[in-house]
Amino acid sequence: MDDVLKEYSKQLPIKIIDEVKKSVPKNVSKSKLKEIMENILEEYKSMKVAFGESVGLISAESIGEPGTQMTLNTFHFAGVSEMNVTMGLPRIIEILDCSKSLSTPMMEIYLTSPLNKGKGIKEYAEKIKETTLGECIKEVSVNLGNSTIEVETDDNKMNILKITKNKIIKIVNTSLKGYTVKESGNLIILKPRGKEDTVNNLFKTKEKIKSIYVSGIKGITQVLPVKKGEEYVIVTAGTNLKEVLGMEGVDSSRSFSNDIREINSILGIEAARQSILNEVTKVIDVQGLNVDVRHIMLVADTMSISGLVKGITRYGVVSEKSSVLARASFETPLRHVINASISGEKDELNSVVENVMLNQVIPVGSGVPKLVVRKE
Repeated sequence: MDDVLKEYSKQLPIKIIDEVKKSVPKNVSKSKLKEIMENILEEYKSMKVAFGESVGLISAESIGEPGTQMTLNTFHFAGVSEMNVTMGLPRIIEILDCSKSLSTPMMEIYLTSPLNKGKGIKEYAEKIKETTLGECIKEVSVNLGNSTIEVETDDNKMNILKITKNKIIKIVNTSLKGYTVKESGNLIILKPRGKEDTVNNLFKTKEKIKSIYVSGIKGITQVLPVKKGEEYVIVTAGTNLKEVLGMEGVDSSRSFSNDIREINSILGIEAARQSILNEVTKVIDVQGLNVDVRHIMLVADTMSISGLVKGITRYGVVSEKSSVLARASFETPLRHVINASISGEKDELNSVVENVMLNQVIPVGSGVPKLVVRKE
């Protein structure tokens, strides 16, 4: 079997040969295997792109046409009503524009054993979630007679999060300047020092107290343990990949965020390219559409070819085009033409758009070869 596969190793990619090894029975005859490999080779050759093929145009049509069939505003609920995830066209636009602020940033955190079997996963999820002081207290009130703020703590919640009153006093002391903080029975009393004791200031501080960070990972506002196949995974609202990957019990080889820029800054451009591929494919699959993965791969390559992930916008991929006319054809044509005139830029007319604009033969298909006549 290995002898036959070795013959085809230079003509076919290793991945295809590995798949044949897995799929074909061990006791297959040499002649039968040769016949299978010939059919695969023929199919592989027919799948190759012809020289001069307009791959960009075909990809644009292949993604754009099913894209118009998508529901315009789709939210996919991940288990509970609060954990909605942007899907459909808005998500595709978000990925391809490489947005800095996502409408629903989220992570899927894979865990190591025994957490992935569900043992202690709820407590672990609570440890990941960002907790503010507002979640650890029952009530905050302003005592106008004494000009103090009185905070009543929630002991049950504090026990679950393993937070003591002393820790809360320390955090409040560090976060709020100009206040003396002390414990009085089941209350924490905040007394202003000096000029802070105006009624307006006391009420402003009362609201500020609730948003003071106490524990967990900043940016992760909700956590939800979900069963995926045989194991448990934590789905989060909000994302902080760097902090999560450093936690004990997290499977860092599989955990991911849906923020492509964040993946690029932490794991590098290769991971960002794969993330674009995964995210677009996920949306297309949820919508029940069928787009060949190679079209999405072309888009992912275009976005990541410079070594930095860039959106398909006038500030991203389009701004890097070498042709002035191609840049001008996208958006803000006057600005591009004027800037090119000032710097004396030259357009070599190597691509499609600029030749269409000038009514010339485009370098695609039969327009690629040049005919040269030798004069007598």
